[in-house]
Amino acid sequence: MAGHSKWANVKHRKARVDAQKGKIFTKLAREIIIAAREGGGDIDANFRLRLAVQKARDANMPGDNITRAIQKGTGELEAISLEQITYEGYGPGGVAVLLDIMTDNRNRTAAEIRSIFTRRGGNMGESGCVAWMFKRMGFIAIERQGGNISEDELMLLALESGAEDFKEEGGSYIILTAPENFETVKNRMIEQGFVLATAEVTMVPQNTIAVTDQEEAKKLLDLLDALEDQDDVQNVYANYDIPEEIMQSL
Repeated sequence: MAGHSKWANVKHRKARVDAQKGKIFTKLAREIIIAAREGGGDIDANFRLRLAVQKARDANMPGDNITRAIQKGTGELEAISLEQITYEGYGPGGVAVLLDIMTDNRNRTAAEIRSIFTRRGGNMGESGCVAWMFKRMGFIAIERQGGNISEDELMLLALESGAEDFKEEGGSYIILTAPENFETVKNRMIEQGFVLATAEVTMVPQNTIAVTDQEEAKKLLDLLDALEDQDDVQNVYANYDIPEEIMQSL
């Protein structure tokens, strides 16, 4: 899960994703297959494939798995036919939810996603109902810690490297970039010795909805968890902002 406004929320989602390596490997392989199918198997020439492979490596996906996924995408190995779809909807509290889907059966997946929304207090919307609330951007989080560089110096370094925005949130520094500048900024941060808590191209919400009721927050997170568990869902994005104290209690 990625793309939330608060780093605490991002950490909550990622901790859960990291606990499901088998399922995440399957989803990572699908992303590699699609990227290789659309842009070829040359990592240096295919930006989407390069990001997908790096994400797989970050998740400790075996190299043989990555190679086979690329070969399936280029047609060297047989693969199931996958279709990319975006589904949209609303969760409890009117929170916007955006889903990246890869499926070999559109009708089955649509029915399952609609059921998940309905049974957990949300509703599946029409195409375009919430996509406009999100923007594809590079997202880099650096956990705040003592060091030889001040916040102002780090901000200047990020902006000079090509970042579009820099802010401090919940004890971490958040750097946002245009997708095409993501790798440049990321590599510059690594060269300067910073440890990146997360770094990915994702869908960042352009506005957020505060969810301050604990029960409503629980229902929302249950919905997002169920969507993430659905096999054909690659990524779940939502524009919620849950206060840290409520996140901790949940």
